Amino acid sequence: MILTIWRHGTAVEGVNDRLREITGSGRDDVGFGSRQFHEACSVRNIPHPHKILYSPLVRTTQTAELIAAAFTHASMAADKAMQPGSSVSAVDEAVSAFIDADVTQHLLLVSHQPLVSRVIEYYLGPGGYVPFLTPGGLVTLSLESSQPTCAQLLFWALPPEYEAGG
Repeated sequence: MILTIWRHGTAVEGVNDRLREITGSGRDDVGFGSRQFHEACSVRNIPHPHKILYSPLVRTTQTAELIAAAFTHASMAADKAMQPGSSVSAVDEAVSAFIDADVTQHLLLVSHQPLVSRVIEYYLGPGGYVPFLTPGGLVTLSLESSQPTCAQLLFWALPPEYEAGG
């Protein structure tokens, strides 16, 4: 299974965290990043995402919609496991529901810090080097199972260039 973990785009500051929207530059970054990500997957023969799970907050919903515009075949669903304050085990449970050993699938998660970093560390282990995901940043992993330290890093990318590293 391929798993991409994407932090929401840059959001406006606001009193009500649940209603914060992504900024114009955040939209531009995620839009450009989605196109770059599409190309990076194609060049590496990585299947495009088939499912996008995202936090139900406004900024993650908007980010997921921008990503889905580049992957029109991908289905989308809000998932409380992706929202702030959720646990790594809740995310892992959501990921586990999509692992199928017979099919190469690509699940994309859109969430928040610090959860995205915790999930990355859970799957890669503390020695797996991925830079801190700034707003709009992403990491793509290969998972054989949904277990701690079971992933292999494929690449990561950060705005504004979204040049794949790793």
